[in-house]
Amino acid sequence: MGVGGSERVRVRVVGGWSRSSPRPWGSSGAPWLYLAPALVVLGGLLVYPIYQLGLISFFQYTQAQVSGGEPTAFRGFANYAELLGDSQFWQVLLATVVFAGACVVSTLGVGCALAVLLTRVRAVPRLVLMLAALGAWATPAVTGSTVWLFLFDPDFGPVNRILGLGDYSWTYGRFSAFFLVLLEVVWCSFPFVMVTVYAGIRSVPGEVLEAAALDGASQWRIWRSVLAPMLRPILTVVTIQSVIWDFKIFTQIYVMTNGGGIAQQNLVLNVYAYQQAFASSQYSLGSAIGVVMLLILLAVTLVYLRLLRRQGEEL
Repeated sequence: MGVGGSERVRVRVVGGWSRSSPRPWGSSGAPWLYLAPALVVLGGLLVYPIYQLGLISFFQYTQAQVSGGEPTAFRGFANYAELLGDSQFWQVLLATVVFAGACVVSTLGVGCALAVLLTRVRAVPRLVLMLAALGAWATPAVTGSTVWLFLFDPDFGPVNRILGLGDYSWTYGRFSAFFLVLLEVVWCSFPFVMVTVYAGIRSVPGEVLEAAALDGASQWRIWRSVLAPMLRPILTVVTIQSVIWDFKIFTQIYVMTNGGGIAQQNLVLNVYAYQQAFASSQYSLGSAIGVVMLLILLAVTLVYLRLLRRQGEEL
């Protein structure tokens, strides 16, 4: 190769990609062409409904407007002002945050404990536990809620008989009803945490755990000082996803408390929005509640993405 050829090679290596050289895959538009069908479907299923939700929240839209008896009137932020000025909304929001937090902590605790247990048992018990957990995860929310209502039924449920509680009604009191729903939510949610954390534990080198055990560390100390820091990205994912799922719970509360409990004592935001929109025909107010929930969950999602980005940079 002559001097001129060497110079051309050097120019392409040092100066970057020339016009005659093939462009890298990431700089072309081909990936967007592959993603286009999915983006179109997601746009139709997500973007347009969200747009309609936000649009209705700025109008006076009740049964009168739906039936055509009255014209639709633009209200601006009046629906949001009415919502934020309602003391019941703040009570429901507080109950939703506390209930979702309790569900997330309980789900993570049960899921992580069973994930560690899976690493300690033999193959057959591990398979049985995995199948049972996946069966609970695959059970529809309506079916699971109905089964749990039967288990805790004051007349025919086996739980009251085993505990000797007689005809005690779990859905009568506010806290007992929330506790019953929490049990069902944890039952159908912990398998995701268990399987995900178990997969993360299996990826940890065995030498690290053996070294910690030889140093005299207890199982709790191994989890807190060794496993938890190494599984931080996985724990972040399951925590944020559990927050999103538990914050927007609807089916379990609606089915197990018969639409929000006695005197609406077990309302959460999703059920509250449903009642305002369909029971009271205040569709614009229900849409405003939906937008507020969307903004809260969007904030949680942004925190989730920020944490993942930071952890990706550290890795």
